[in-house]
Amino acid sequence: MTYSLIAKDTETGAIGLIVASRFFACGARVPCVGAHSAIASQAFSNPVWGTEGLRRLEAGEAAQAVLDDLVARDVGRASRQAHLMDAKGNFAAYTGADCVDLAGHRIGATHSVAGNMLAGPDVVDSTFETYALETALPFPERLMAAMEAGERAGGDKRGKQAAGLVIHRGQSHAWLDMRSDDHADPLAELRRLYDVASERYLHFAEAMPSEQNFSGNPDRGALEDAIARADAKRQAEGRESRSLASDPA
Repeated sequence: MTYSLIAKDTETGAIGLIVASRFFACGARVPCVGAHSAIASQAFSNPVWGTEGLRRLEAGEAAQAVLDDLVARDVGRASRQAHLMDAKGNFAAYTGADCVDLAGHRIGATHSVAGNMLAGPDVVDSTFETYALETALPFPERLMAAMEAGERAGGDKRGKQAAGLVIHRGQSHAWLDMRSDDHADPLAELRRLYDVASERYLHFAEAMPSEQNFSGNPDRGALEDAIARADAKRQAEGRESRSLASDPA
């Protein structure tokens, strides 16, 4: 019912998890991402694999050790699927024997992909290989491009419904967290939302406080200047705003 990608940006250290499925609100159910690690719990999802797993990964436990323990304790293990990255950047993955075909996973040095109820094996491979190849793209776009390649390879064999993207930049809070919970083309909707986020939200996100800088940059003037420059560039390139927001009546 789902395929997902976990990746660590080697340039910035950012951690991203992106998911798509013919299942309502998969972006709320599958991803658990922290400052230094991430886990995707899917198939017949056990949410505790996500919450407990992330807590232990953030505390420094190794991905394989955490996963082995979760699998061993869960009598429903045969119907579960998960992949995860620990704080040292090591990956682990598990696909239960009863996950609906086509189901499988693939692990690399900087990213992992897992999926179940897929149209075919090319979904995992296309997602994995496209992420590896698209090194010139900004990190969020690289994640989306990889998932779009998996969709072109067939994606979820039941169709499309939802998608989600979460990125953390070394903080417990997300730098970006977007979801399309019920949409005919959810990955395309994520693209639109990212375009809208680029208009104002991502500039605000750059100024957000952090554990290292408790106050962030509360200079409203600097924020508005950055937004104005980006808006001028967009207009000069002939790109219309894709926001659906309304103005005051």
